[in-house]
Amino acid sequence: MKQSILVRRVRLCIAALLLTALCACTALRPAVAPHTVFYLLDNPTKLATVAAAPEAPTLTINPPQAAAGFDSPRLIYVRDAHRLEYFANSAWVEPPAHMLAPLLLAALTNTGAFASVVQKPGATVSDLRLDTQVIRLQHDFRTSPSQVRFTLRVHLVDSKTRRIRVWQEFDATVDAASEDPYGGVVAANSVVQTVLAKVAIFCAEGARNTPVKNTN
Repeated sequence: MKQSILVRRVRLCIAALLLTALCACTALRPAVAPHTVFYLLDNPTKLATVAAAPEAPTLTINPPQAAAGFDSPRLIYVRDAHRLEYFANSAWVEPPAHMLAPLLLAALTNTGAFASVVQKPGATVSDLRLDTQVIRLQHDFRTSPSQVRFTLRVHLVDSKTRRIRVWQEFDATVDAASEDPYGGVVAANSVVQTVLAKVAIFCAEGARNTPVKNTN
């Protein structure tokens, strides 16, 4: 009897030691960090390009720039004035300014106001140059529903004289469908397309009186 009790006690001690060791290993194991979800700014539809007139000016789109604080791929939100915060596990695949260039290209090409539109300066000098800066792209939770605000500063420059032909700051907001990062991303895509449509019209009108190079 005494021997069986001793055996049981030994077994209980061994089980307790094994359980303690298992808990210690679990505690020492690094916690699994939540994976980051990446999002795009993109053009949801492919628009038919309007043919440009032969005498239309050419345009180069300089790489868009971004104001301080908005030059990273982090998703920005606002709850208090003068303070930017970031979603922990959500991000853009690239800084928004980087993703803006092909969207500008598509919007401006589609106007038919330019003989050609290129994204990067090259050996050929264009008649006009477009400089842009993202002033803000943020999910604002100070309203209900929350809103995404996008502000873009645009300069249309005469390449020959290097003078600004026209410039304007475009600003728009769109309500978010849900109070989370994805709701903000959907609203961001919508508000960016709204602003780019206005920018395209603005640049087309600004190019109307632009003298064209003599190709003879």
